[in-house]
Amino acid sequence: MFTDHDRCYRAVQARDARFDGVFYTGVRTTGIYCRPSCPAVTPHPHNVTFFATPAAAQDAGLRACRRCRPDTTPGSPEWNVRADAVGRAMRLIGDGVVEREGVEGLAGRLGYSQRHVNRMLTQELGAGPLALARSNRAHAARVLIETTEMAMSDIAFAAGFASIRQFNDSVRQTYALTPTQMRGRRRTTPTGRITVRLAVRLPFNAGALLDFLAAHVLPGVETVRDRTYARVLRLPHGLGVMALTLHDDRVECELELADLRDTAVAIGRARRMLDLDADPVAIDGVLAADEILRPLVEEAPGLRVPSHVDGFEVAVRTIVGQQVSVAGANTVLGRQVPSRGTRVDFALAAAHGLTHAFPAAEAFADADPTSLGMPQSRARTIIDLARDVADGTLDLDPGGDREAVREQLVGMRGIGPWTADYVVMRALAHPDVLLTTDLVLRRELERRGITPDDTERWRPWRSYAGMHLWRATSAFERTAP
Repeated sequence: MFTDHDRCYRAVQARDARFDGVFYTGVRTTGIYCRPSCPAVTPHPHNVTFFATPAAAQDAGLRACRRCRPDTTPGSPEWNVRADAVGRAMRLIGDGVVEREGVEGLAGRLGYSQRHVNRMLTQELGAGPLALARSNRAHAARVLIETTEMAMSDIAFAAGFASIRQFNDSVRQTYALTPTQMRGRRRTTPTGRITVRLAVRLPFNAGALLDFLAAHVLPGVETVRDRTYARVLRLPHGLGVMALTLHDDRVECELELADLRDTAVAIGRARRMLDLDADPVAIDGVLAADEILRPLVEEAPGLRVPSHVDGFEVAVRTIVGQQVSVAGANTVLGRQVPSRGTRVDFALAAAHGLTHAFPAAEAFADADPTSLGMPQSRARTIIDLARDVADGTLDLDPGGDREAVREQLVGMRGIGPWTADYVVMRALAHPDVLLTTDLVLRRELERRGITPDDTERWRPWRSYAGMHLWRATSAFERTAP
């Protein structure tokens, strides 16, 4: 919508927070860019330009507003929905692929040339992959500057910059402050941990999200206590632990990482797992237009679809739990985690009773089927899956092609449509999957007189419709792990 000047300007006049992160307002007379809800005096329409991303605004020579801090808004919900190359690219850039593999690696994952990827992103978003990644690095640097006592040189490399000079230039360009000025005289007690406040779009149904996560906890790897979900993370540069405390208007994220280069990736995965970049007003509007779903939406506005931080983990847990209860699946995997997982020694993990990271794909790839403590056919399916993930044949990363992944999964021995759909919904955060083969959902649809054709009007938010129906039956504990 950022190409519609009049529509965007009306949102700015109304200071409509629903559009924060959807587009950014560049003010040519002041040289800054803001979120639409910025409380400053509304600029004249002929003085503003609208941008799809902070990177595009920065490339135009603008700096972030210090009053509304536009880089702290939730991300655009558009990237959750879009399954095209641009949407996949944005999810991969957010997961740090450019920092780890360069634009060449990003292009390879998308199946295009570097030149074509750069042209697609620049044409649609006003900035290429390097600029988008640089903007993300500046944001990660700001978080570390403001929340830790790390030396600036350490922050530069932890945020993904190749040099101190690049770090200084990027921070100065984005915020019109040097890193030292940004830190100012603030002093905190060094703890080796990072605490970040994650912005959310309201309404945010934290209670239902915690209920779902609590019903699927794998002991030793994750836990839910009161309003805090904690788990061990397997990240590109090492292990880490995150503790997410869910409030009705925000999420407090505490991290302890083996390698601080994983800061931005860990924050991004936390946001994606909790579905914080969703647009609940748009989703609830579509679903509430259906007379059958309206009471469910009114009872639980802002319901989210939880994704996952590890695509391989959720795939294994789903396969194990295909024909058993969640508790039964966790009992089976609970015997595998200590022997095949990685033991962790973080203070934050100890505080939450966490002991291991879930096993990597390589730990299952060469396993003896008889050692997995489950039916042999299911064990062989997990081993086949692990081999495909380990050698890169199957891509369960955030930017994976959702339709291609589903097709690959269905083609594997021991994996049917229900399992494939559930994995795509949670591992790849697909917003439009309705598990019509799920026993609980099928019964609920039949009870309410809903036919498969009726569900077409719920697009592109059928995953959210499914969550509402699951919640209505109090069946979280009976769904797949």
